Amino acid sequence: MLIAVPVTPAGQVDASWGRAARVAVARVDAGQIAAWHEHDVRWDDLHDAGTEGGHHAQIARFLIDHGITIVVANHMGPPMVQMLDGMGIRPRLGAAGDARLAVLVAG
Repeated sequence: MLIAVPVTPAGQVDASWGRAARVAVARVDAGQIAAWHEHDVRWDDLHDAGTEGGHHAQIARFLIDHGITIVVANHMGPPMVQMLDGMGIRPRLGAAGDARLAVLVAG
């Protein structure tokens, strides 16, 4: 399964999903992280640069391109949750602390 999580430079779960600067994509197999790749998405800069729909479209494209099935995050707004639900991606909210551990707990 492929899981996305917003990460800080220190490897913690970033407090924001839609304004994350960096997102990790983890492949979890048999309860272990088999792969971990971090991407500079710069959604923090892009968030207010256009419309909410355009911003959500950028996030949706990232999720589709990476085959994400679960998003682990601390918080996201109801429109983002609705978008993920519509895409068949399960949001796991309330995550905090070590990003790798949060991914394992969600997977």
